[in-house]
Amino acid sequence: MSVYDKLGQLGITLPPVAVPAAAYVPFVQTGNLVFLSGHIAKRDGKAWVGQLGADMNTEQGKAAARAIAIDLMGTLHAACQASGKTLDDVRRIVKVMSLVNSTGSYTEQHLVTNGASELFGEVFGPAGAHARSAFGVAQIPMGACVEIELIAEIG
Repeated sequence: MSVYDKLGQLGITLPPVAVPAAAYVPFVQTGNLVFLSGHIAKRDGKAWVGQLGADMNTEQGKAAARAIAIDLMGTLHAACQASGKTLDDVRRIVKVMSLVNSTGSYTEQHLVTNGASELFGEVFGPAGAHARSAFGVAQIPMGACVEIELIAEIG
């Protein structure tokens, strides 16, 4: 099954690439690797504001991470198109780095990040298995609850 068929089956429509909010580009390709800039969680088109362990729980954070994964796939789709490829040409989701806006005592950043990791596995199958890091941070731009960046290999 193609990646696009899988997305359709899951009821996911890929968003367009977001306009950068500062001095950076949404993605850079070098060789077969595509580096996607960090994407913050959004809800209703605005930053999904909150802090895990204060006013958000793990399940809410996991939903935010899943929403980011959808945005990241939209950007990855654009990156693939820029080189004449499609998401079906993604050989591997190589690395995910997740920043979770959390209190000093919150320790479930890895579970929040599963919201993105599990969706990449569903969509890309074995190619969605990746290395990753999940960090708790004191704050994220615009007060967002989660930010995730991604490295992928396309063929």
